[in-house]
Formats: sequence, structure tokens, C-alpha cells
Amino acid sequence: MSFYTYDPSMGSFLRELIEKLEKESRPNLHQKVSITWVCYQTDSANSLSSARGAGWLEERPIYPASVVKLFYACAIETWLSRDLLIESNELRRAMIEMIANSSNDATSFIIDLLTASTSGPGLKGEQWEVWKKKRNCINDWLLSFNWPEFKSINCCQKTWNDAPFGRDRDFYGDRNENRNALTTIATAKLMHSLMHGFLLKPKATQNITRILSRSLDLVKRKQDLENQVDGFLGEGLPVGSNLWSKAGLMSEVRHDAAFFSIPNGNKMILVVFTQGKSLARDTFLLPAIASELSQWSF
Repeated sequence: MSFYTYDPSMGSFLRELIEKLEKESRPNLHQKVSITWVCYQTDSANSLSSARGAGWLEERPIYPASVVKLFYACAIETWLSRDLLIESNELRRAMIEMIANSSNDATSFIIDLLTASTSGPGLKGEQWEVWKKKRNCINDWLLSFNWPEFKSINCCQKTWNDAPFGRDRDFYGDRNENRNALTTIATAKLMHSLMHGFLLKPKATQNITRILSRSLDLVKRKQDLENQVDGFLGEGLPVGSNLWSKAGLMSEVRHDAAFFSIPNGNKMILVVFTQGKSLARDTFLLPAIASELSQWSF
């Protein structure tokens, strides 16, 4: 059972949109895109119970690129609340760089803190087994929620500018079978829980949402070419929208996970993962999806 109520009309609209975008020189798009789309009815007294939505291949595990950093940020706040980490300016600097600027160096530092492990040369025997157990502690935390959306995901690897080496490369497996993997439904569930304030304590929630906030101002976006808005979902939102998001991009994927409110007051979660080199280079697809879906009304 999903955290949202499936809406057949939204499902039809989403399917028709994918078909339309596929015909615009995107062959087999329906096999290369995964989407979870959730809308909140503003006339309801309880927005949590009024979540309605639809998905497309939303339970398919996909390499998440930098979207996984959203999960790591939530883990940091959880560890801090349990006194498993010590608050510091350096930790906060790394958090900002990891989310706001998608720094892989900052993410590496964050993973070291979360797992009490470090990168380095290969390990053998008991040392190797202990290291792997430490690296899987984030997965253990996610499974502790007993949420069905989290059952098929994997969040245990650092993110890289080039590629892992040493023990990190060994940890990937011979066929990269232990790479990070997320589904759009799991990512939407995390975003839903975070933005509605029941994943973390209020101060911790504010710490993360403040960093996730994206400016849609054109002047500010031109000053930051890696703004995680242009070429992603935020670019397609109407003027006056508010956006909280985390994008992911590498040579074979282009992803975005967003919570946004539009000027009429409607609020939505939209998570879109795309696979393939052509779609990774496609700077028009995600904005087009957001533009169409943000116009939806019940």
C-alpha cells in the first residue's frame, strides 16, 4: 500500500503525457522514465490524508546519482538527535555543500561521519566484514521504518566525480551490483515525510528544508549555472512557485525530486528519474513534465 491514494484520472493524465513526450523524438521513453506524482488537496483539513497521486515504474530501482544525498542529509539529523554525532561548524558546512551545491567531496565526509568508516586500500577478513557492516548502517536505519517503499533501495555508497577506488570499489561488487539504488516511490515517501514534519524533529526539518529551497529567480539562476533548477523540474514551474528539491545528474541519468507549491496554493511532490545517455543530456524533458503536471487540479 502506497502512502498516497491512487487517482485514476491522474494516472491517465500521466500516461498520456509520457506518450506525448515520447513522440517528440524520445524513443522508448516509457521504458526509460520513472515517476511518482503526488498532489495535496488544499481544501482538506488534513493534508496528510488527502494525498492523491499516480506513478509510472515507480518501484523500479535506479542508480540515483546525487538524489541519494537527500537520504544522507536526513540520516545526519537523525544521528545528531540520537547523540551519535557531535554538532560542529564543519558538519554544517558539509551539509550545505552536499545539498545546495551537490559536492561529492562533502558527501564523502558525511558518509565517513555516518558510518564511522573511511575510504582506503582494500581490506581482508574480519576487517573487511566489519567495514561493510559499518557502511550498511544507513540501510539498517531505513529498514527500521518498516515502510514498504524502502524495501528495495540501497543507500550505502559515496558519490564520485570519477569512480571509486580501493575498498570502495570492492564494495560495489564485481558487476556494480551494490551501487546505490533508489525508486521514485521511496524518494517521494522520504520527501513527503520530511516536508510534513514527521520524519525528523522540527529544528532538524528546518535545517534540511532551508538547504533544499531553490530560488526560481532568473537573475540568481544565471549567476549559478549549477543551480539544480535549469534543466530540471524547477525550470518548468509557474512564476511565483516555491520549490524544495534535490537533483541528480551524471552521464547516464538525469533525476530530480521536488516538493513545490504553485501560486494557486496547490502543493505537489514530483520525483522523476530518467535513464540513458540521450535523456541525461535532455534539458527539456524534466521542465516539460513539471510544466504539464503542475497545472493539474482536482
